[in-house]
Amino acid sequence: MRRETSREVYANPWMTVREDAIRRVDGSAGVYGVVDKPDYALVVPLDGDRLHLVEQFRYPLGLRRWEFPQGTAPGLAESNPAELAARELREETGLQAAELTDLGLIDVAPGLSSQRGRAFLATGLTAGDHAREHEEQDMRSAWFSRAEFERMIAESEITDAQSLAAYTRLLLHEHSR
Repeated sequence: MRRETSREVYANPWMTVREDAIRRVDGSAGVYGVVDKPDYALVVPLDGDRLHLVEQFRYPLGLRRWEFPQGTAPGLAESNPAELAARELREETGLQAAELTDLGLIDVAPGLSSQRGRAFLATGLTAGDHAREHEEQDMRSAWFSRAEFERMIAESEITDAQSLAAYTRLLLHEHSR
């Protein structure tokens, strides 16, 4: 598939939407809508058997959801993934990590969006004050045992695809050691 033309149809400080005229492999023409967002970092804060999660209202769903701390750099900027992970962890939870281990790449919705993310394991955690953005003012954070976390997944209390993928990456990381 090849892009022939592209036009921006919507933009705000967090994302752009574009419509691309494409040429398929067989030569036929088509249209593709793409949501462009900057890459994000997700952090899995782990202390022994406990995982630290944040809960916030997710407007598109109309629901509060528990998930791992995650985010992008402000203003559609690109940022070093490890630095972004440390910033998101501190901003959303107040935690600081002595060590950040790269768990790997996660594609959010590759059929719809160009956004990619990198998951990090955060260990050696120390508590501090959070510094949440204005949009995160209703955010809560809490520790959960792994058994409780997995129960929450099984009962659809945790449905965030990035958090589920990051937890899978954590399990694979642990099995490879």
